[in-house]
Amino acid sequence: MARVFPQAAISSPYMSTERETFTVWMKSLVYQTNGLTVYNSNGEITYRVENYDKCSNEVHIMDLHGNILFTIRKKKLWLFGSWYVYRECGSFTSTEEVKPFVRVKRSSIRDGDWEVRDETNEVFWILRFDPKFAFQIIDIHGDIIAQVKPKQSSNGITLGEDVLTLEVKPRVDHSLVVALVTVYGLIKGVV
Repeated sequence: MARVFPQAAISSPYMSTERETFTVWMKSLVYQTNGLTVYNSNGEITYRVENYDKCSNEVHIMDLHGNILFTIRKKKLWLFGSWYVYRECGSFTSTEEVKPFVRVKRSSIRDGDWEVRDETNEVFWILRFDPKFAFQIIDIHGDIIAQVKPKQSSNGITLGEDVLTLEVKPRVDHSLVVALVTVYGLIKGVV
């Protein structure tokens, strides 16, 4: 399986040798309900999330064709919860014990930040910029893997709170980054 920040050659259609820039619209493609739609730099839809029930503890990240790539489930633990991201490799039921690909939980280091731990126990962090929907995903060395910020037009005008720019470093699984953006959106209550 591809890791978030692999050192191996690129073998996934969800990775590139170049820096990737996406536009994230924090609306569902269908009926403009809860969810998000991700466009590549050519304006083509690459990922989407449909969340018809905002109180749902489970959402799916799909490609353009509706194939499920990841399932995200919220696990309630005391006052706070953790988010589990499962790589979709066949169907499973909620009673089966399947190890999550990634787990996201509140960071104990800085208030408002989130710890991301993958299946190999590698740690990353989601660091927020400000109260708006802007953040970075960094690795253990402090290197920026991905960054989300409000999208601006070429003349510097912000396009709205629900239109974002997602920049992903080369050789990073951008489908998993989209999963982390979705988790952050669920945490903030906008997906």
